[in-house]
Amino acid sequence: MVIAFEKTVADAIATIERDLGLTSAELAGGLGVTTRTLERWRKGESLPQREARERLAELAAVRDHAFETFYPEDVPGWIRHRNHYLAGLTPAQAVAAGSIESVEGALVVIDYGLYV
Repeated sequence: MVIAFEKTVADAIATIERDLGLTSAELAGGLGVTTRTLERWRKGESLPQREARERLAELAAVRDHAFETFYPEDVPGWIRHRNHYLAGLTPAQAVAAGSIESVEGALVVIDYGLYV
């Protein structure tokens, strides 16, 4: 799924980092790129290829879902809290490992009250 961003890539990166409280290294890991590549996107020196754009869209969707599930001020705490559904990883660690789908799944589990 490819989502057309109403924002620039740099804006999307800044929003995801800020709202989810991810470091550049965690975000780069989730996107499957180096922090140097992420910095070039931020500066507008290059643009992400299709796969990275798709991953960025997935992260934007996770960000939106987290803000629907939690109060905005609780999202950064949740992203840093170990999660049983994620085998004891924090959502930030799961993102950094490239497991964005698992983080989305953890949010679904919480939404449906299945999380213990």
